[in-house]
Amino acid sequence: MDSRLLNLADKAIKYSEKLGLQYCDARAEQQKRKSALIENNETEHVRINDDVGIGIRIIKDGMWGFFSITNPKSFEQIKESMDYSIKNISNRSKSQKNKVDLYPNIPKKVKIDFPVLKKPSLDKIISLGIECNKIILETPKIIKSVINPWYTVNSKYFVNTEGSEIQQNFTDVVIEMTATAHEQGITQSINITEGGRGGLEQITNKNKVQHSAKEIGVKAAQLTSAKPIKEEKTTVIMNPDFVSLLTHEILGHPSEADRVLGKEMAWAGGAWWKNKLGTKIASENLNVFDDPTIKESLGWYYFDDEGVETKKTTLVEKGILKNHMQNRETSKIFNSIPTGNMRATNYRFMPLIRMACTCIGNGDWEVNEMIKGVKHGYLISNMKIPSIDMKRYNWSISCQYAQKIENGEITDMLKDVIVMGTAPEFFESIDACGNDFTIRPITNCGKGDPMQSMIMGNGGPTIRGTATVKSVN
Repeated sequence: MDSRLLNLADKAIKYSEKLGLQYCDARAEQQKRKSALIENNETEHVRINDDVGIGIRIIKDGMWGFFSITNPKSFEQIKESMDYSIKNISNRSKSQKNKVDLYPNIPKKVKIDFPVLKKPSLDKIISLGIECNKIILETPKIIKSVINPWYTVNSKYFVNTEGSEIQQNFTDVVIEMTATAHEQGITQSINITEGGRGGLEQITNKNKVQHSAKEIGVKAAQLTSAKPIKEEKTTVIMNPDFVSLLTHEILGHPSEADRVLGKEMAWAGGAWWKNKLGTKIASENLNVFDDPTIKESLGWYYFDDEGVETKKTTLVEKGILKNHMQNRETSKIFNSIPTGNMRATNYRFMPLIRMACTCIGNGDWEVNEMIKGVKHGYLISNMKIPSIDMKRYNWSISCQYAQKIENGEITDMLKDVIVMGTAPEFFESIDACGNDFTIRPITNCGKGDPMQSMIMGNGGPTIRGTATVKSVN
């Protein structure tokens, strides 16, 4: 990171101390993003973006203030913005009843460089995208292939009035692919995202993206002759990719303490298990955790955006709701320890409680044995589009494709399938979790007002339960 940016962040803290503020932290960030869009053998565009800035939080008279500056040129800009923020707090402090109280945190001074085994470059990701594009287009019935490879090189520096000085440098590499097939008036698409925190190895090891490109091309072609499904409530077996979105929407978001407290009800909703800590909310086969320490996932980091060191947090254990994801403020309310889940999209935003890598825990079932035990049901594969109520209680999630299970055997391919249920009923129905735990990259989770888009990991094993299925057409 540019030493000038580091110095400005340090000076901001010193100035806040001079003013006698209750608390102040500064996040200096630099990001370089390079991406390409490849469609049907044509490189449609190449983009390079550089972003530099500082975001600063303050507490005065028990109230938050925040401001950010893009590409700051001088300390005077920071000084003027902080003075203005303090003035705003003073104007509204008399009407504020609830005062901010932060859970204590141990200050740390550390610099962390995340490993990059294969350094990415624009030429390399374009070459890989063209290769995957060719693989998809070689599949019969395919009429369109869209490949979006990108990577970011990031440097984040956190400093606060408690003595923390934390720098984290990391690279993310991702490729998003869509294959579209058409035959006899029927058009079907399959998409997939691959990637993680690290270098080019996140998408090239074991020819991962080439295999994924081949698979989505074949599946899209097969779907043009697939059948719709009749609506029924039955046994469903969900693969890890589908489970990752289910976990994200129905288990992850309701675990965010600010949502549980109703602080997002006006624009994002609440939590179906509010006031149920310590109670049974699911089958004893269900275990859920959030873990920012899982290496190479897009949710891997060592310190969050308020300087809290990360660790694995158990959210549900054998069907019992154990904890929520907490920040330093909600921890005081719940009398719980901060979980290291405060993150912002970038320096422009206040951090929010966000998932890092929220997953259903691994089981001990072989997937083939899970399928063999089903007389009639469906294998549900790969996430598509969620539709969830305000409390994440009633849910429906479409899958990219499904397959019928008859007498323990996989038979017909099925298209346009939606899976529906209520959260407590479905999670109580889980009777088996596979031993094929997998983490999937999530690149577009939205939360907050103004909206913040965040990347993260979500995952789990194959799971078996009961839900309603139907086709949309």
